[in-house]
Amino acid sequence: MRIIHTSDWHLGQHFLGKSRAAEHAAFMQWLLEQIQRYHVDALIVAGDIFDTGTPPSYARSLYNQFMVDIQKTSCQMIVLGGNHDSVATLGESQQLLKFLNVTVVPGVAEALAEHVVVIETNNQPSAIVCALPYMRPRDLVLSQADESSHDKQHKLANEIAQKYQQCFALAQQKNAQYEHRLPIIATGHLTTVGASTSESVRDIYIGSLDAFNANLFPQADYIALGHIHRPQKIAKTEHIRYSGSPIPLSFDELNGQKSVYLVEFDQAKLVQVDALPVPRFQAMASLKGNLAEIESQLAQFALADVSDEPQQTTWLSIEVAQQEYLSDLQNKISELTQGLPVEILQLKRRRKTYNPSATQQENETLSELSVEEVFQRRLAKEDFSGEDLQHKKQRINQLFVQVVDKVNQQLMATEDKQ
Repeated sequence: MRIIHTSDWHLGQHFLGKSRAAEHAAFMQWLLEQIQRYHVDALIVAGDIFDTGTPPSYARSLYNQFMVDIQKTSCQMIVLGGNHDSVATLGESQQLLKFLNVTVVPGVAEALAEHVVVIETNNQPSAIVCALPYMRPRDLVLSQADESSHDKQHKLANEIAQKYQQCFALAQQKNAQYEHRLPIIATGHLTTVGASTSESVRDIYIGSLDAFNANLFPQADYIALGHIHRPQKIAKTEHIRYSGSPIPLSFDELNGQKSVYLVEFDQAKLVQVDALPVPRFQAMASLKGNLAEIESQLAQFALADVSDEPQQTTWLSIEVAQQEYLSDLQNKISELTQGLPVEILQLKRRRKTYNPSATQQENETLSELSVEEVFQRRLAKEDFSGEDLQHKKQRINQLFVQVVDKVNQQLMATEDKQ
């Protein structure tokens, strides 16, 4: 029995003014080819199908079309909600998709039995899934007066662990009904202790839980996780893994190979986990150095293309390390890239740790800073000494993220109308 474990598609992502629609469409076509090539029995998407709770229409179309296309295979599909997903948005087609052999779990159900899903191969049960999505703190715990930050973290961690153990117990009960033991697969969308994150990963338990201890997971045969965009094993185990996002969602994700996991079982035993490398569907590069070094790195894009086919445009992030102040930095970079098949999406200076009095930063222009950097620099001027004020700071950060998301959603809605 084989499954493919993937996550964090982030359909509809608005990436520095660019749509990822073409990349996502190409990935989905590639994924369907892998499902057919390896005779995959089930596809598990461990959260963050969409980038926002109100995805643009083209993102919904990609999602719906994939549900249609996967019907050409005999592969069962299990979709879990993530912290970027709206429970209502994923839930609106939940009942309809059941008829297409697709199980959608948008949020935590009142009856945990609804999270126990049986995978069938040739109409025979072949695995049991504890299909748990992102668990929102408000669905698990209630705040109480005089609770410390530590108390809140401990209580939330216990509630999440309890949900896993209860769901696993139900899966074991169902397993006992079969003549031969089936493998039990658990899912999750959360940060675990020791996971390596990237710039595009958001802290999803701000003020409550920084990371979940992997020792609190049940003794499942495989645990398919989402939320962290870098593929990796957790707690030095073979069976607890993040598949990572299929496309780079930020420039700092370019160093690692994107992949999905092909997981194979022999009856109830996990026998092999292979990373299937996902092709890079959009050329991207991050260049760093002084102007001379940047110019040297850009030379790779100036190589003559002897074919008649147009050369793909490469999206660039350029970070310039320059001591003296350059008021016309953008013009200088434009001159260096003139005529090259590149498009600059991000241009910034390399900066040291923030110091409000540093003359280097006094010379910076607002266009060189991201929205997040401007906000964090303003926040750095405030005094948040003490546990209570630290909690307040975390809450301010959370509200800021929500406002930025809302603005991005409005921008995408405007683009759809155009």
